[in-house]
Amino acid sequence: RKVAPTSATVMIYGESGTGKELVARAMHSLSDRASRPFVSVSAGALPETLLESELFGYEKGAFTGAMTPKPGRFELANGGTLFLDEIGDISAATQVKLLRVLQERRFERLGGTRSIEVDVRVVAATNQDLQQQIADGEFREDLFYRLNVVPVTLPPLRQRPGDIPLLVAHFLEKFKAGKKTISSEAMQALVTYQWPGNIRELENTIERIVILSHGDEVQPSDLPAEVRANLSLSGRASSAFVLPEDGIDLEETELDLVRQALDRAGGSVPKAAKLLGLTTRTLEARMQRLGLG
Repeated sequence: RKVAPTSATVMIYGESGTGKELVARAMHSLSDRASRPFVSVSAGALPETLLESELFGYEKGAFTGAMTPKPGRFELANGGTLFLDEIGDISAATQVKLLRVLQERRFERLGGTRSIEVDVRVVAATNQDLQQQIADGEFREDLFYRLNVVPVTLPPLRQRPGDIPLLVAHFLEKFKAGKKTISSEAMQALVTYQWPGNIRELENTIERIVILSHGDEVQPSDLPAEVRANLSLSGRASSAFVLPEDGIDLEETELDLVRQALDRAGGSVPKAAKLLGLTTRTLEARMQRLGLG
């Protein structure tokens, strides 16, 4: 909130899917540029030649197929905010031109000679280690310092599980879930899942649930298999046996557990084996070893 109202250039760091563009949009909406355009471009999604024309535009005849002039993203974002995602993927040549725009706030379209002045706030983002790229000669140090005025790091979703219920509520509203709610068991699964795809994966999961689940309350069975598996793993972990500080007699403990299982199963070896998570043959072998045959 301190950064948003300013015109400072911001660099957002975070893994893929952590919501870097969402943060950039929030900064724009909280700034005095909110009524002006928010324009985004993903540097990693475009080849070098196309990225340059997308950023700076081109004049008629600048290259084969340029039948009419076209403004670039900097012009389209004039007065507003330009979000440059995957900034670590841009080429050395484009880095030079970007540095000039940041320094002088002016540029020329491809094939043009007229300088165009712009008033644009730049918010960049990356999931790469730019310091290492500088050391490797892949990213300009002077451009880095121009972009890295205010660095913002977004931790992955697995490091902020407390945000998940709020995000789930937001996505339920976004996808018009109506009266649909998440059961406590399903929410526990969502909170304890590691989310390797971060917020993007969570958003896709909630959208799928809204479309495919039945009833007004989402149950663990409505969740993707990998999330359900995480719930069962955490459940097993939380109920695991805790070794006493003074240790145990393992064989005596095993004998006692087998006896308890047999008593609860009414003497049925197959049922006792199921209670212990063993096959009938394995339990029979253990019973023989323990002298219960």
